[in-house]
Amino acid sequence: QVQLVESGGGLVQPGGSLRLSCAASGTVSRFTAMGWYRQAPGNPRTVVATITSAGTTDYIDSVKGRFNISKDNAKNTVDLQMNSLKPEDTAVYYCHAYTSFPRRFDYWGQGTQVTVSS
Repeated sequence: QVQLVESGGGLVQPGGSLRLSCAASGTVSRFTAMGWYRQAPGNPRTVVATITSAGTTDYIDSVKGRFNISKDNAKNTVDLQMNSLKPEDTAVYYCHAYTSFPRRFDYWGQGTQVTVSS
């Protein structure tokens, strides 16, 4: 059973930085893709950034140039470096991964709170 455990959330002032880390109990190279989602109160959970097994990354427009997703196959981790944080980035951030063979299966972490406030 794969487990994803997030860490690194917290309270930061606008313009500050945080680094989220997701540790997988299995090898990250087995996943078709991994990513970070976020959910603010009263809003649905939405994707923030993704990275494929080949290392291709994608971001939502609102975080491009500010966030960077990366993975370390040796450490079985996927990180999200968040810079120039804004109050609207406040949310619970979830690590996500999925496998495709023999069929798609999705895995989620428990979430970590990020609060951007002065």
